[in-house]
Amino acid sequence: MKAQAGVSRTSITPVRPVELTGWGYYLERFWQEIHDPLYASALVIDSEESCVVILSLDLMVISREFTQQIRSGIASVTGISPDNILITATHTHNAPASGGLRGVGEVDTTYETWAAEQAIRAAIEAWNSREPAELSVASTSVEDLTFNRTRDNGPVDPHLTTLLIQRPDESALAILVGFQGHPTVATKLRPFSVSRDLPGELCDHLEKVFPEAIAIYLQGACGDVNFHRSFSESETRASLPARQLCLASVHSLSGKVPLDPTQFNAACRNVKLPTRRWTLEEIHSDRDEAERRMEERDLTGWRETIGRVMTTRPHEMVLRHGGDEWKAVAAMCRFNLEWTDEMLADLETRPEWLETEIQGIRLGEFGIVANSSEFFTSLALDVRERVELPYLMLACYSNGRIGYLPDAYDVERKTYAAYQSPKYCNQFPFTEESGPVMVEAMSELMNSL
Repeated sequence: MKAQAGVSRTSITPVRPVELTGWGYYLERFWQEIHDPLYASALVIDSEESCVVILSLDLMVISREFTQQIRSGIASVTGISPDNILITATHTHNAPASGGLRGVGEVDTTYETWAAEQAIRAAIEAWNSREPAELSVASTSVEDLTFNRTRDNGPVDPHLTTLLIQRPDESALAILVGFQGHPTVATKLRPFSVSRDLPGELCDHLEKVFPEAIAIYLQGACGDVNFHRSFSESETRASLPARQLCLASVHSLSGKVPLDPTQFNAACRNVKLPTRRWTLEEIHSDRDEAERRMEERDLTGWRETIGRVMTTRPHEMVLRHGGDEWKAVAAMCRFNLEWTDEMLADLETRPEWLETEIQGIRLGEFGIVANSSEFFTSLALDVRERVELPYLMLACYSNGRIGYLPDAYDVERKTYAAYQSPKYCNQFPFTEESGPVMVEAMSELMNSL
């Protein structure tokens, strides 16, 4: 049987000022202009074997409750199983977040509800527009665009994978492209602008090459990987990575491999990740320092204490607060008072593990494996090594949010990703075993499909 596919896109561009997420503590970064629109982009692939929805949202992160709301809305109209609906965020830092994150972007519930409705509409429109389609896949490596921000010469994942969906006349209906790289280039250049950043710019370039198609981006394991900082130096340099990725994607399609729609399956599983309880010493250390600095307006040595833990680049945090050093330090102190208040309320009664969802989609030799974390590259490369597929996309920031999932290197060093991220996600820290447990679960799921 031939597959059917449908694609659609709706706007999730905010129409009134809401806070953009990420970039610093209590910045009140309400957008001031629309540089480029935000979208909910939906792809439906249907065959006798299975039917899936892939829904990519230009948001910073999405919550599990938001995911459940969208899945329910789609399933009620289409009959598609919620387990076959993948909802993922591109992770642009020039957009709001569903659910918000403590101190780095408060949720606007009116916007959140509307964005969910728009996402549901995109998926239903894609479902209703299904038509005969042929699917093929290609992959290539793109080097020298990204770097590992947690360690010198650390790993990056250069895989650029492209799924091409064509009509019987060979015109392009949709393009699904997956890569890894923190989309914060526009954030530094235009911190108060709404923007899809590099994921959106790449999709725009692909749509110029394939003008009848909608391009959709899946964000990979970029928890420890950024685009080179030099790309944020000017608008001219900022445009280079998307252009290079587009050229590489299009070139790779000259060797595309057709996919068999009779080999099509999808599934979700829950996995329990080990965590460790915060110690009272850790909690009171943060709290005591915050109280003391707030009372005395003390700036002494803050870059080596809260500055080292709460941000990887303390001098930039001052700049983001308009150059006001005390304002930056006071914001971090406020954060520490708030997170410790919340954590102390149920510190001893929470389970010492975190349950989260993983999801897999397999179509012949191509697959997508998803989790809700800011996944680290060494873990992602381990998944690639273990999964028996030549073409694999990782869709992180999917179906919820559990913050950074660091590898053992960062856990041991109590870095920002390992030690600070759990605080704004209201979680216990992950352990050295957390990453391997996730890798094993994702690999087993994909190999079982």
